[in-house]
Amino acid sequence: MSALRKRLATSRYAALAVWLALTTLLCVASFVMTRARTMDELRAKAVRLAKANAAELQGALEKYETLPFVMALHPAVSRALVQPASADAVTALNTYLVDVQQHAGLAAAYVIDTAGVTLAASNWDQPQTFVGNSYRFRPYAQSALAGGVGRFYGIGTTTSEPGYFLAYPVHAPEPGQPLVGAVVIKLALEDFEKTWASSDEPVALLDAHGVVFLSNMPEWKYRSVGPLSAQVRQKIEQTRQYAGRSVSALPAGPRADAGRVHVAQAVGPLGWTLLRYLPEEQAARAGWNALLACLLLATIAALAGYAAQQRLQRRRTAAAARAALVEAAASLEARITTRTQELVQANQELAQRYHELQHAEQWLRRTQTELIQAGKLGMLGQMAAGMTHELNQPLTAVRAFADNAVAFIERGQTGDARDNLTHISDACARMAHIIGQLKGFARKSDGQVGTVDLVQAIHNSALLVRNDFMQRGARLDIHIQRPASVLGDSVRVEQVLINLLRNALDAVDAAGIKQVGVELDADSQGAVVRIADTGPGIAPEVHEHLFEPFFTTKPAGAGLGLGLAISSSIVQAMDGSLSAHNRAEGGAEFVLRLPLHDIGARESAAA
Repeated sequence: MSALRKRLATSRYAALAVWLALTTLLCVASFVMTRARTMDELRAKAVRLAKANAAELQGALEKYETLPFVMALHPAVSRALVQPASADAVTALNTYLVDVQQHAGLAAAYVIDTAGVTLAASNWDQPQTFVGNSYRFRPYAQSALAGGVGRFYGIGTTTSEPGYFLAYPVHAPEPGQPLVGAVVIKLALEDFEKTWASSDEPVALLDAHGVVFLSNMPEWKYRSVGPLSAQVRQKIEQTRQYAGRSVSALPAGPRADAGRVHVAQAVGPLGWTLLRYLPEEQAARAGWNALLACLLLATIAALAGYAAQQRLQRRRTAAAARAALVEAAASLEARITTRTQELVQANQELAQRYHELQHAEQWLRRTQTELIQAGKLGMLGQMAAGMTHELNQPLTAVRAFADNAVAFIERGQTGDARDNLTHISDACARMAHIIGQLKGFARKSDGQVGTVDLVQAIHNSALLVRNDFMQRGARLDIHIQRPASVLGDSVRVEQVLINLLRNALDAVDAAGIKQVGVELDADSQGAVVRIADTGPGIAPEVHEHLFEPFFTTKPAGAGLGLGLAISSSIVQAMDGSLSAHNRAEGGAEFVLRLPLHDIGARESAAA
């Protein structure tokens, strides 16, 4: 019996060893074959894309190949080169070059004399004009002035903008006359980089020396895929092809250089090469997936064999298994019941905590709303004296005009009485406007979100604090650099602005020059409101506590220190920010940033 068990154990070990060997062989073969097949597919796809990219670039270059030749035949070109001292001839040539540049979509077009000096250009009236500059050192100028066709790609030494240069010689109008100059056009090729940007893998266009000058990898540009010889470096420096940039080789690494698998396609007459790199990681993933699939199938097969072997043994122990199953089912049912009770109790506790959290959140929101309203009413109390003066003036005028109107009516002067009644109506309208602003500011916010015109909000806030500025002898300057609208609560926005204006007024109260400036602008980040003062600025020990609740630098009884804390809370609720800093010229500046309401305004601000 013992010998039989040993033979069974030995046969099992042997079967396991055979299974492991076969499984390893099949998995390795699946990995290698799948990776190779995937690499072939990726290489074929990259070849198709490289040919398409090269054809597109080749077509763009050939499209303009004959343009310099045609331009060289135009009478305005030869006339200006033959008569360079003629202002009319040069002006006519400049006009012609501007027209060609605009209609052909060129980066630039210009004409050089036999010395390589630019006589006329499409950018003759721009600060970075080519006129008067010598380009004799450029290979395209040398080829064209030698009677051939000049072709060259490089970074412009005048504009620092890269481009493809095409040049063609110009002869005098009479047959057999000598060469008098050359026509040069410049093409921008950066649009091809934008089309390559959609590729997940690197795409690079190399010059004849192996220097990358177009790529969807910005860090590759103007770097070589291999070391450059001293002769090549000297040639690049002499022609200023890359505007003095130090061309270094790309470092080694899977995402850094041309050492990865790629396909190459020749482009253009200058010996360019277009490289498209293959996503080797994708092929590796396919190989690993095939290996895992093979391993899974082998495991399933082994389990199936093991299951067949175990079927005989299960028949012998069926009764014991059924008994164990019944016992396990009973135990499982008891555990499920216990677990269900625990889950029910946990759900009840979670529901109770959620209810408490909702109640706390509602209480917090009510408290915050009441705190904001209390801050508003506190500001209204501080502005009450100023508003009384604002309303007193038109009331005095109404009384005077009313008395005069009665006198005019008694005398029969109805025209003068009508004028006085008109003045009374205007004064009443003014008082109604002031009272309307106060009512709008004093009302409790309903939390409704809408479009807020920041220009109107600034003027409304300035109206409510205007008399305070007049009484303290301070000046308020408002500069609207760019109108802007935001999404929020207009009442709370005005509350923030009034609080910042009153803080600025307090800051300049003891200053020699009492001036507060409000500037509204917009940029790509959103609307920006800057409130600057000529006060003493913000002390370093105060700055870090500036927006903390109940922190104030005012004397006791002059403030609770909630204004900036409430303002910061309101701005954060609108996805904005409120910050402060000292200005270099003196005084403090508070910066309020809020996101713009519509997409059109954001695009306009970014432009």
